[in-house]
Amino acid sequence: MNKLSKFGPYLIFLAAMLWATDAPFRVYLASSLSSNFIVLAEHLVDILIAVPVLIWVWPELKQLNLKSWIAVLFIAIGGSALASVAFTEAFHYLNPSVAILLQKLQPLIAISLAAGLLRERLRERFWLWAALALAGAYVISFPRLLPQLYVGEQFNPTTIGVVLALLAAILWATSTVLGKYVLGKVSFKAMTSLRFVFAFLFLAIFNAYQGSLNQVSQLTGKDILFIVIIAVTSGIISLYIYYGGLQYTKASIATIAELGFPLAAVLVNFVFLKATLVPVQVIGMVVLVLAIWQLGRVNREEMALPPAPLTPPSTATPIIPESSYAKN
Repeated sequence: MNKLSKFGPYLIFLAAMLWATDAPFRVYLASSLSSNFIVLAEHLVDILIAVPVLIWVWPELKQLNLKSWIAVLFIAIGGSALASVAFTEAFHYLNPSVAILLQKLQPLIAISLAAGLLRERLRERFWLWAALALAGAYVISFPRLLPQLYVGEQFNPTTIGVVLALLAAILWATSTVLGKYVLGKVSFKAMTSLRFVFAFLFLAIFNAYQGSLNQVSQLTGKDILFIVIIAVTSGIISLYIYYGGLQYTKASIATIAELGFPLAAVLVNFVFLKATLVPVQVIGMVVLVLAIWQLGRVNREEMALPPAPLTPPSTATPIIPESSYAKN
């Protein structure tokens, strides 16, 4: 087994933390540019790296069948573009707390899909540490233990807002599971590059339809610098790290490791946006990091086991290696 298999969940956790580092730069860019154009500009920078890598790994693409190509398109269009658009649009109908709360359903959706589509085994210790990780992430996001973060904010879910927030969670969760499926065919380098290339093509068409391409004339030197920083740190580098880790991580564990995002988001807001950090959030961070570390141990044991058969014999009694119970 590749040495990276020992660090798969930790690489995903690191990648998820990098996703949160762009907040200060996005706040600045969003004041003068549309979200659609900002994402397109990021992807333009990203494909300058992704395309050469894709040419390098071109022979691998022969291993992709029709189902794999459909999965790649879903990840690129659904996971990279439509999910972000739906989540952003949800804020027009929901307050931020409700939208974030609904987004916390993403790991549960991904776990269900991983069990159903990939036949991943979910043992007792997984549920223990997954529950602790979810609890830690919730406390980090909602230190008052209620989805009410701002003075005067009300719990005001509307049908359209809830549907949009849930759609984003479903698209992101499905992309995690389908990403794991595609990585069974090609390397993480090919998967990452394909995602950026197809997402860029979709976003270019989408921005042309929206009439936002003319915003390129409004770009300042500072705008371009911030777009490059976002594209490199929370974009191309983080996704190469993410898919490198996902290649050696079960999808059900990967979706929990992605909870590194709210941890880093709170830290970034504390350092750069002068947000308040309360003791209960620090406790949540410690619990989350401990849970991810333990899930890394669970992942090493699970990845060493043979995959579950698609159609288990009805009369056979499965034999579980003793080594799977060797660690607490």
